[in-house]
Amino acid sequence: MILETSHKNKDISLLINDVVGRPFSFIKTIKMKGSISKRMIIEDSSPNLKAYLNRAFDPTLANIELRPLGILIRIIKGLSNFTWVIPYYQLDIYKSNSNHIYSQGRFIRFRLDKNFKENKHFFDKLFILKEKYKAKYGFLKFK
Repeated sequence: MILETSHKNKDISLLINDVVGRPFSFIKTIKMKGSISKRMIIEDSSPNLKAYLNRAFDPTLANIELRPLGILIRIIKGLSNFTWVIPYYQLDIYKSNSNHIYSQGRFIRFRLDKNFKENKHFFDKLFILKEKYKAKYGFLKFK
């Protein structure tokens, strides 16, 4: 689910909180050493995500926010912001020359550059949270 989040909207915030949980508390965020990645450049995406990316030569930036039940990928397109809400049970991450995030029939590939390498610790946290979720709710089969 991709939502337009340029302006604060209470209904959208409630919907996001229902799907992926409320943001981590301040204390939990400090213990985790952060719950939001640094900005990364989107190198490629699936055709059904092209509408949310910059069309010119300007790179489209995105960052990832961890939540208890999923992640939020915040895409910055000019003056507009879009949020891709992904619960952990729909999330697939493939690591090759760069990281690919797949979910809901869409994918994003991030450029392998200095910013991406700085987020290595963040992706390690993401893998750990996904595995904890799988261990806790793995008996449930979602289709």
